[in-house]
Amino acid sequence: MFIGLFFGALLAAMLVAIAIIRSAHLHAHLSMDGDLSGPQKFHTAPTPRVGGVPVMAGLLLGAGGAWYEGLPEFAYLLLAGLPVFLAGFAEDLTKRVRPLYRLLFAFGSAAMAAWLLGAVLPSLGIAGLDEALMALPWLALLVTVFAVGGVCHAVNIIDGYNGLMGGVAMAISAALAYVSFTVGDAALLAVSLCLLGAVLGFFVWNFPRGMIFAGDAGAYLVGFLLAEVSVLLVVRHPGDVSPWFPMLLMIYPVFETVFSIYRKKFVRQMSPGMPDGLHFHMLIYKRLVRWMVGKREAKHLLRRNSLTAPYLWGVALFSVMPATLFWQYEWVLQLCCVLFVLLYVWLYRRIVQFRAPRWLVLRRAEGDVRPKLVTSSR
Repeated sequence: MFIGLFFGALLAAMLVAIAIIRSAHLHAHLSMDGDLSGPQKFHTAPTPRVGGVPVMAGLLLGAGGAWYEGLPEFAYLLLAGLPVFLAGFAEDLTKRVRPLYRLLFAFGSAAMAAWLLGAVLPSLGIAGLDEALMALPWLALLVTVFAVGGVCHAVNIIDGYNGLMGGVAMAISAALAYVSFTVGDAALLAVSLCLLGAVLGFFVWNFPRGMIFAGDAGAYLVGFLLAEVSVLLVVRHPGDVSPWFPMLLMIYPVFETVFSIYRKKFVRQMSPGMPDGLHFHMLIYKRLVRWMVGKREAKHLLRRNSLTAPYLWGVALFSVMPATLFWQYEWVLQLCCVLFVLLYVWLYRRIVQFRAPRWLVLRRAEGDVRPKLVTSSR
């Protein structure tokens, strides 16, 4: 059953995505991202930004199959995710929905999931705060809604280069599927596998050529499901799954968001809602990748764009791998969270100061557009 759900979601997303790409001339006035300027624009040609539609198509097919097998939780999750998906889709079509409104719709979706599925965090693995959450149910609800909405926004923030969000989301989905299987939760295993399949179906057209973008609808929907499966694992398996497991699992996009707010508010003295070009993935592109391949020709710009994502996949794996290996050991998860934060800050500081570690730097031979890894005897 689970293999069928995975491949069904995969094929549905692939087919809907290629249909959107092939019919782009019919809906370009609505679906295309034609703005090639701005600090967060790195594509070279107008591109459909409605990749959330094929992802949703794959998930709907999976939810239908899960319902038939007696697992209705998947359908309830998608119903709860509709507000944030539609808010993101409205932004993809109109480009006029403010980030604050999308975040509020994400909070609304999290509240719906709490109502339909009881998805409210019972604890955070922090002494003192856990007692407060148990004594004050409304506080637990607020913390959960804020956390889920924050993850939605964080996943949207890292959706900046071909394959970046999709690769990170697939790694997290696979880890959630593994833990769901280990604890025997068939419903959450179905959701995780279908999400993995749907994102993969979109990913094959997004990386490396960037033929379609996830858009806000895709990024917010994926972030919502990753967050809710994480919350439900903790809720449905208390004592087995630590709340620090999803924290470590998704610490890359979450800490990227927190660090960006700190950087903008306290270092650059600007509004945290204003876009800038100093996100970690942007620094990877500008300081490590941009000058490595070719000239200003479109094919070379595309290759540079696609070279960025693997760097960030590696960063994400530094959290996803230990989270998957040590999901039962809370103190190990906490230690790994601290180590990841230290690694992130160290790398960010080195790169922003033009002192990137040599093992991160690719160079090309003169006249060659293919990057080569620098080796050093020092």
